Amino acid sequence: MEDHLKDAMEIREYAKKNNQMFKESIPLIASENVMSPLAMEMLLTDFGHRYAEGLPHHRYYQGNYYVDLMEDKVNELGKKLFNVPQVDPRPVSGTNANMAVIFGLTKPGENVTAPDLSGGGHISAAKFGALGFRGLNIVNYPFNEDTMSIDPDGAIKVLKEEKPKLALFGQSVFLFPVPLRDMRDAFQEIGCRVWYDAAHVIGLIAGKQFQDPLHEGADVMTGSTHKTLPGPQHGIVLGNTDDETWKKVQRGVFPGVLSNHHLNTMAALGITMAEMIDYGEDYARKTIENAQTLGEELHDLGVDVLGEKLGFTKSHTIIGDVRKYGGGKRVAERLERCGIILNKNLIPVDHNKNSMDPSGIRMGAQEITRIGFEKDDVKKVAELIYRAISKDIPDEEIRKDVMDLKGRFNEVKFCYGKKAPYDYITLFK
Repeated sequence: MEDHLKDAMEIREYAKKNNQMFKESIPLIASENVMSPLAMEMLLTDFGHRYAEGLPHHRYYQGNYYVDLMEDKVNELGKKLFNVPQVDPRPVSGTNANMAVIFGLTKPGENVTAPDLSGGGHISAAKFGALGFRGLNIVNYPFNEDTMSIDPDGAIKVLKEEKPKLALFGQSVFLFPVPLRDMRDAFQEIGCRVWYDAAHVIGLIAGKQFQDPLHEGADVMTGSTHKTLPGPQHGIVLGNTDDETWKKVQRGVFPGVLSNHHLNTMAALGITMAEMIDYGEDYARKTIENAQTLGEELHDLGVDVLGEKLGFTKSHTIIGDVRKYGGGKRVAERLERCGIILNKNLIPVDHNKNSMDPSGIRMGAQEITRIGFEKDDVKKVAELIYRAISKDIPDEEIRKDVMDLKGRFNEVKFCYGKKAPYDYITLFK
């Protein structure tokens, strides 16, 4: 029977068109990246068909001999890359990793401190997210709009007053390092566990260009593995804590929030971490330089870029206040039509504002860095953004300039292989 072959081929066609769209667009979503071909190859292997519940060499299934060897190697690479004693690469996403920590280290009714959404916090740390669904009492830290980070003195006061079971740090709008060292005495005084959500900056941490949370006061660090860490859509938990705390975290992972842990993406993560050990410092440094260049150029052109007092960013992310151009929704949609892909985003002035119609936009430099953009190329990106949002120029005219610029970048850099094709559409030929 081939009654639905047409439907299947229609889905295949959507995949081809999506590939083509991104081939012709400038990707600035701060939470995306592209894998190397060697890592991508792992997604097509038999690992993707198999189950491996539990830890290596202690499985509930047979047939895991090579899975165990692979997972041992991934653990080894994770410990080396992050210089930590504890790694669990089983979570299937960053939020899944967050949920494991929440389930492992908290009970309903306990206090947890976390960044507020308008201050860049992630939805999993909101009342309607994973923390709220766990039944936890969420207290937000004061936010400093000048530094685009939590106010350390205010946070210390909150910590001492609320005495949380767990103190969470880390954002979706992550411009600058968290002042963990300034709060270390407070953590010890109240005896709380410290959790750092590094989903956005974990690749910069791996590249030794950001902060090192697990050596600055954090007990555990979670992350997704496809943002600044240019791997598969997967998750990871890392620890530098006592054995009992780590056992609780691992029980939170399994059987707490997952069963099987997507072995093909874990294999791809392992290859990505090997590549980061060899190429990560250069990649992370250039990512931050490109982000800073994007912020400086947009500011010089007249766009309101947040974080100006501290140099706009020390990460991969830039935040623009685009109220004078019609707001985040209008700007993001206009840029998409022109072939520049970014997202609308809440900014600190957006208290109680609808997240679907915010005042800002969020941009990330990690993917364009991954495919070879240098500072001069980033300056051209800033000019294209400014022309699109400030001038009455037809979409097609700007899109042509976007395609001309993007057409020069067809390889994945900072990975194994001298020529790593970026054009995955060739898989369909």
